[in-house]
Amino acid sequence: MKLSFSEMPDEARLWVFAAPAPLDETEEAWLRSHVEAFVDEWTAHGAPVAGAYDLRSDRFLLVAADEAATGVSGCSIDALTRTLKQAERELGISLLDAASRVWYREPSGEVRAAPRGEFRERVRTGEISGDTPVFDNTAPTVGAVRRGQWERPMRDSWHGRAFGQF
Repeated sequence: MKLSFSEMPDEARLWVFAAPAPLDETEEAWLRSHVEAFVDEWTAHGAPVAGAYDLRSDRFLLVAADEAATGVSGCSIDALTRTLKQAERELGISLLDAASRVWYREPSGEVRAAPRGEFRERVRTGEISGDTPVFDNTAPTVGAVRRGQWERPMRDSWHGRAFGQF
């Protein structure tokens, strides 16, 4: 049961997936089409999942499920993962390898992804500071995104503790 992302309650469970580079128009159209079809048919133990998705900044896929309406199960989460693995194969992109990269926003507004070691070096040299907006792709709920806990200055995120000692 697909809803719009804006219709999801703050408590809706969230999964954030990110591509290391911006998706082009063809990749984005393919991904939208397949994720929308998945969310339309998403079930948990035979019951429709009240779900939604959003694509942001040409690289972030946010998928939400209203667990108060219908809980999600391991099998329903596995189905989402299979859909994204298919997208990775079809498009030749990475969406599920979030642990090896850090996403941040350049002063120009452009979103970048850097391997953790490279990000750490950019912090060390001062190229990235505590004011640099970073993306916390572990944000657990839609409400966390709405409250600015997904994209925020590095000093206010776990990134600051892990990479900058802020």
